[in-house]
Amino acid sequence: MTDATDLRIAVNRLSRTLRAQKADSTVTDAQFSALARLHRDGPMTLAELSRQDGVTPPSMTKTIAVLVDRGLATKGGHGDDRRKVLLAATPDGAAFVEETRRRRDGWLTPRLAALTAAERQTLADATEIMRRLAQQ
Repeated sequence: MTDATDLRIAVNRLSRTLRAQKADSTVTDAQFSALARLHRDGPMTLAELSRQDGVTPPSMTKTIAVLVDRGLATKGGHGDDRRKVLLAATPDGAAFVEETRRRRDGWLTPRLAALTAAERQTLADATEIMRRLAQQ
């Protein structure tokens, strides 16, 4: 059985390497996470985004301020409640997310291709197991 420490270290190293494959290295992981969620899930309030990303609203406020200043996200009115602000990815923000995903896939794809079919199947099986672990 794989030692928990070995698995944790391997997952963290791979994750760190993949996270580094960004279209702009000055965008933090927290900023990218918020932007990617807005791109994937569409416009939402700060409270919704904070809850989904698992951070406090004050922390998300700072994150969004940087994304807005860089032109990657917008803050607009919420149709149902004028007190709420709706956050959204801009076209530049969407392009940034897509380019970062392209770079990450570009880094990983040839490495997966270099594995044997059995190793790729093992990773496919492990991927499903790690998804289940992450949901616990």
